[in-house]
Amino acid sequence: MGIIQAAKLVFEYMKYGEDGEAKERNRAIDEVSLDVEEGQFIAVLGHNGSGKSTLAKHMNALLLPTEGTLYIDSMNPDKEKELWKIRQKVGMVFQNPDNQIIGNMVEEDVGFGPENLGFETKDIWKRVNESLEAVGMTAYRKKSPNRLSGGQKQRVAIAGVVAMRPKCIVLDEPTAMLDPNGRKEVLRTIRELNRKEKVTVILITHYMEEVVFADCVYVMDNGHLVMQGAPREIFSQVDKLKEYRLDVPQVTLLAHELKQSGVEIPEGILTIEELVGALCQLN
Repeated sequence: MGIIQAAKLVFEYMKYGEDGEAKERNRAIDEVSLDVEEGQFIAVLGHNGSGKSTLAKHMNALLLPTEGTLYIDSMNPDKEKELWKIRQKVGMVFQNPDNQIIGNMVEEDVGFGPENLGFETKDIWKRVNESLEAVGMTAYRKKSPNRLSGGQKQRVAIAGVVAMRPKCIVLDEPTAMLDPNGRKEVLRTIRELNRKEKVTVILITHYMEEVVFADCVYVMDNGHLVMQGAPREIFSQVDKLKEYRLDVPQVTLLAHELKQSGVEIPEGILTIEELVGALCQLN
């Protein structure tokens, strides 16, 4: 069994009118099944309203399913006694780092989680040191978070989650409010945590370039899981992605248009280096 396993997961919410009366039930997630293995880098794509953020909130039991089954590290979130354990195993990072940062100093904020878990002071500082080093923020440990850039704040938020030593980190559109440089900083941090620390990463995003290095990509539309596969497999289907109102990385789109115009290069090119290599091999 994977670290996160869902079978025919359904989440419904009630829509209310202006008078406060219940009008209708809406399905934000409609029979989604997936199996995430420990240590994987998983990306979940979808346009706004596709259900991807709702799915993310199920992965550490912020929301509970209406129907179907969900197991998180072999624990059932429907059992109240297991909720605390689940939230220790799966950490969440949200869009706006200001919503997660509460300390007056970077190192204080990173230590907040381990302190709440009841660790001894020496262990807390050990975790703070290791987490700040893991995200490349050691030099800023004495700084006020208010003096950091958006990308640096998000790395501090990630460090705060890492300090609690979760087996899995779910990042719900963590770069949505960042500029291109900030996005690069955060993505580099996420990839390093996955590669070096073997932390399972689930990245919720609508930026196609962010998922090129994922092990597996899930595409959601209208609450349904509509596509699943490796990045190259997913991005080889440019026209199908457009049907789901999604773009593809610019280099992938360029390669696709070159191929349609008669240039003999493969579909699913993901990086500039791959495109240059494919073009150089042409006679």
